Amino acid sequence: MDLPVDKVESTRASGPAAEGKRTRTYREALREALAQAMERDSRVFVAGQGVDDPGAVFGTTKGLAERFGRQRVFDTPIAENGITGIMIGAALAGMRPVLVHMRMDFLPMSMDQIVNHAAKWRFMFGGRVNVPLTIRCIIGRGWGAAAQHSQSLQALFVHIPGLKVVMPSTPYDAKGLLLASIADENPVIFVEHRWLFDQSGYVPEEEYVIPIGKGVIRRKGRDATVVAISHMAYEACKAAESLEKDGIDIEIIDPRSLSPLDDELIFDSVKKTGRLIIADTGWKNCGVGAEIAARVASDALGYLKAPIRRIATADTPTPCSFELEKEFYPSSEDIIFTVKELLNKSPLSPQPYRR
Repeated sequence: MDLPVDKVESTRASGPAAEGKRTRTYREALREALAQAMERDSRVFVAGQGVDDPGAVFGTTKGLAERFGRQRVFDTPIAENGITGIMIGAALAGMRPVLVHMRMDFLPMSMDQIVNHAAKWRFMFGGRVNVPLTIRCIIGRGWGAAAQHSQSLQALFVHIPGLKVVMPSTPYDAKGLLLASIADENPVIFVEHRWLFDQSGYVPEEEYVIPIGKGVIRRKGRDATVVAISHMAYEACKAAESLEKDGIDIEIIDPRSLSPLDDELIFDSVKKTGRLIIADTGWKNCGVGAEIAARVASDALGYLKAPIRRIATADTPTPCSFELEKEFYPSSEDIIFTVKELLNKSPLSPQPYRR
């Protein structure tokens, strides 16, 4: 599917949209993208647990079954590996399925199908077949989601050749990247953070795509680069407002796509600021932050004025307690602390244990 590439970019990950601009929530942007893709192309269909029930996957598929019929929007059994195999078969047969997982935690149930089949078929058959499958999966915290309903497992899929992995942080990016993912000839892991669903921002009514592999500068700055992934882009913007009061100016890079990764955007920023902090929603050990740090160390080491720092969740299963959750998940405070540490500004708070 050929869609127009919209030139308009969101410049911040938070705050009200420009006056007079059309606004939608993140969930509405996803729903609009699905509806427009299905309207444009009869090969597009949506399947997954709960896509046609009253909850409608946090409202992101609401009304689609009624509009397009239950042959194109339908519930699936709790059989992740089998259903993923069926969706791969549909993609191989020329359809463009969107498979929805309410929780990323259960994608490991489908690892054989995703890793050994979806990611490999194009290469195994010399490019004669493609697997245009989009897998939406949701991460996030709250209500005691605990160890089995809150994990950010994007690093597992970034490791696999043949898969594309995107993590949009704004409503604008959610719509543009979902349309791009559905139009792509390759399997795409589309990761959504539950805390983003209520965020509002500028979303054009017409169809547009954001090229997969293209990051964006959310905020320009001079003192340090913060590469902020998914919900951490909002935390980084909050940190920037606080740091600005102390005369500290950070640049915020939102990769939007983790595989492929916009290396040059990150390198150019590091060359300007000389300092790099990577804020991820997943674990630090062998995480996405480690890969970004390795690339910068390989290609832009001479520009660094301080060691690279990573901010991530603690290397322990997610706790259930609300109080422990507050300690487990990184926030704007961690970014503020780390920036001041790199700039030798003597932060007063104790060093966060998860760094």
